[in-house]
Amino acid sequence: MIQINNLKKHYGMDETLIKAVDDIKVHIEQGEYVSIIGPSGSGKSTLMNILGCLDKPTSGDYELDNNNVSQLSNNHLADIRNSKIGFVFQSFNLLPKLTALENVELPLIYTGIRKKERIKMAKAVLDKVGLSDRYSHKPSELSGGQKQRVAVARALVNNPAIILADEPTGNLDTKSTADILQLFDALHKEGATIIIVTHEDDVASHTNRTITVRDGNIADDRRIL
Repeated sequence: MIQINNLKKHYGMDETLIKAVDDIKVHIEQGEYVSIIGPSGSGKSTLMNILGCLDKPTSGDYELDNNNVSQLSNNHLADIRNSKIGFVFQSFNLLPKLTALENVELPLIYTGIRKKERIKMAKAVLDKVGLSDRYSHKPSELSGGQKQRVAVARALVNNPAIILADEPTGNLDTKSTADILQLFDALHKEGATIIIVTHEDDVASHTNRTITVRDGNIADDRRIL
């Protein structure tokens, strides 16, 4: 599913050179449940941006679902993001004037799917995350946990190759955190490929593999059988 070889992301030059990611190699299989952890400044956010096709590496190769996306144009990267990656962010990133249903529909608009089919697909994933009674609610009418469930539904609606979650429980209380992690656990059991970027060990403990990033390198890569 994901093959990264000799990946580097450097900023500046000479004395000001910053090696945010430096010669990383990693392979993630389809259906894996992975956490990427590390302290602030470790390079995990830079790695996440590259994995999510939000940024390009300085050098090296990144293959996603058998496509080398390392140096694609910005337009091609946008197409990959919309078709291959489902994003879940700490801050939810929902549009406040749209209902839950309309927020989940958004990725489908860019693929040209007709409105009737979009609504059907969006309702199906909202049902899947336990929000069948919240179709018409706007973000201001939802709890933090419910907002994140809408974000997860939006990530799922295009049936992406991977779900990439950036600190998905960072703005949630203890109960909502447990609910969202339980949802990710269930999605993994159904076969979803999930990558969670986090600094919380409790969140990482839910995954079957933990990749630790430190000083732009992979310091540890541990699978739990």
